[in-house]
Amino acid sequence: MKLPTDLKVTINSAMTLDGKISSYTGNSCISSKKDLVRVHKLRSKVDAIVVGINTVIIDNPMLTVRFIRSNRIDPTRIIIDSYGRIPLDSKILKTAATIKTIIVVTKQASKDTIEEIKKLGAHVIIIGSKLINLKKLFNMLYKMGYRKILIEGGGELNWSCLHDGIVNELIITIAPIV
Repeated sequence: MKLPTDLKVTINSAMTLDGKISSYTGNSCISSKKDLVRVHKLRSKVDAIVVGINTVIIDNPMLTVRFIRSNRIDPTRIIIDSYGRIPLDSKILKTAATIKTIIVVTKQASKDTIEEIKKLGAHVIIIGSKLINLKKLFNMLYKMGYRKILIEGGGELNWSCLHDGIVNELIITIAPIV
């Protein structure tokens, strides 16, 4: 399955000199305040931000544009969550009624969980029986009008998108720490 040529998918990530994307304690705050501002500028220029469920569970991010002034609305937040494990009290779902949020699950996610997610204001897309077909998802997102997509995933999501040939651009910040 080919992706549209005008779909731009960028991975943005930070890592230490020794290639780690989080500390041994799981802390993923690796880069500087200046880099954080750069990330928020980047967010302000995309239609959607994609992360995996582990990022939501570990970091509990908002995935909004904050550290800059921008007239644009926040990008749509898209969470890859095969089994519907997103915590119902996560910042993502607590704000899903006001910031467009899509949770992507497989048929493995329980119907009750899907209904709870929808009640909180998020949209749910079901793709696949056991695994999410990322190419199919990104084609679907394109058809929904998303042309510039930023991936702020962890190692698993980043690798899967690179392996599937979805990514057009990599932006990597290397922090001077080991």
